Amino acid sequence: MATSWRVLRVTLLLFLLVRCLSVASITLIDDADDDLEGLEELLAIDEEEEQKGGGGDGGGAPSRSSEAELLRRAQRIVLELSNENAKKVVDSNEAVLLLGYTPWCPRSAELMPRFAEAATTLREMGSSLVVAKLDAERHAKAASLLGIKGFPTILLFANGTALSYRGGFTKEEIVIWARKKTGVPVIRLSSINDAEEFLRQHQIFIVGLFEKYEGPEHVEFVKAATTDNEIQFVETNDINIAKVLFPEVGTEKKFIGLVKSEPERYEKFVENFEEQKILQFVDYNKFPLVTVLTELNSARVYSSAIKLQVFIFAAANEFKDLYPLLQDVARPYKTNIMFVYVDNAEDNLAKPFLTLYGLEAEKPIVTAFDNRIGSKYLLESDLTRNTLEEFCSGLLHGYLPPYFKSEPIPNEKGLIEKVVGKTFDASVLDSSENIFLEVYTPWCFDCEATSKQIEKLAKHFKGLENLKFARIDASSNEHPKLQINNYPTLLFYPARDKSNPIKVSKKSSLKELIAFINKNIRSDDGRGITDSDHNKKDEL
Repeated sequence: MATSWRVLRVTLLLFLLVRCLSVASITLIDDADDDLEGLEELLAIDEEEEQKGGGGDGGGAPSRSSEAELLRRAQRIVLELSNENAKKVVDSNEAVLLLGYTPWCPRSAELMPRFAEAATTLREMGSSLVVAKLDAERHAKAASLLGIKGFPTILLFANGTALSYRGGFTKEEIVIWARKKTGVPVIRLSSINDAEEFLRQHQIFIVGLFEKYEGPEHVEFVKAATTDNEIQFVETNDINIAKVLFPEVGTEKKFIGLVKSEPERYEKFVENFEEQKILQFVDYNKFPLVTVLTELNSARVYSSAIKLQVFIFAAANEFKDLYPLLQDVARPYKTNIMFVYVDNAEDNLAKPFLTLYGLEAEKPIVTAFDNRIGSKYLLESDLTRNTLEEFCSGLLHGYLPPYFKSEPIPNEKGLIEKVVGKTFDASVLDSSENIFLEVYTPWCFDCEATSKQIEKLAKHFKGLENLKFARIDASSNEHPKLQINNYPTLLFYPARDKSNPIKVSKKSSLKELIAFINKNIRSDDGRGITDSDHNKKDEL
């Protein structure tokens, strides 16, 4: 089971990389050599045009700035690098936030406007951080020099030293990460107006109340804020300001709380004020009761500190009806089980999971993973409040039986018996016969030739009562005692000891395979095909 989950995680990561497959055009600045001076001139022109355009008050002509124009201006704030100016920009600035992209990569195209919006916000905040982008395909020399190996890639250069990006991919998350890593890990609020404005702008944050911004507890708070890559930390020394953000502060002189924009809005920190405990509190509480999986948050979901995860697959209209039920069931399990919704229409997100289970999305499906031991589970009954609660309780307390996918039980036997997950015990492990098992997958390059070899072998030994040939498609069937990573794999299960199958080399010739079977059948019960019998066989 651990192998299956590792395969899924690798597959999902590959899906994220392979998304870069279609063409997407992006507005670029051609005069890259102008660097920062040219950029300031362009922005000044934009501001002058906006002032001339006037506002919508007093009967004047309303502003004609469209969303596209705002994005165009935001993209101007992002400095375009090239082979000629990349090293100069990185070396001559204290901090540079760089996006490496290619125009044909859809994920680059999705990230570009968010990156530009983040640059605008950072500029408005007075940040001295230089925000830049590089077409890594067009300027391969600069990309190689700066360490850009994939698309999209975000790097922060602090005094010329690169730091890999570890934040989220919304505008807000990019801004938060960039400020944290450039010396502003905590925002300090000194008025109720500031707090109200902060509350309007942030959907999730950590608030700290400290009578004096000093002492070991405050040091640990700042350290946690610096280490965390995603959540904005904010602090105040005024309890009235703190109550604007977290009404349930109480009378404490030192307080930490997490605020989210959902029914379970407020979470109070009750541990000792230590960096690791604060970070653990954030990790276990930052997700909503039911998280909607997207390509932007998928990496964070898969790597969550909450190792028990329940996935609900359903169409968008079905999820709308199920959402209240899911929240009610999830509430008692928060910090213990993470609930994740996956839209069936999102093939890149849903299909890898459903393929792992051998399922089709014909109705709402509930699955689960225990990432501590690599086991997967399936709610095989209809989804109701009672069945979901029982499923989650079994997952949490460890009595839920793991799920192993299986094709339907076949009716025919044949010269080579088809084994599926549901028949592996009866056909192989509990059988009184010697079993020669071929494990294959339809996509395996060498499997077809090996299958033909085994068919010849089965014909050669046809009629021998104590020997059975069988094969199993490992892409559609699983069993806890069949953990195979390479295909094809040939296994011989002696009748005397099915717990220790003998692995047979797939490179063996037909003659070598016949000799192997003869030897092992004789050693098993004294029977088998004798040399004289073998000589009577026709050439295969």
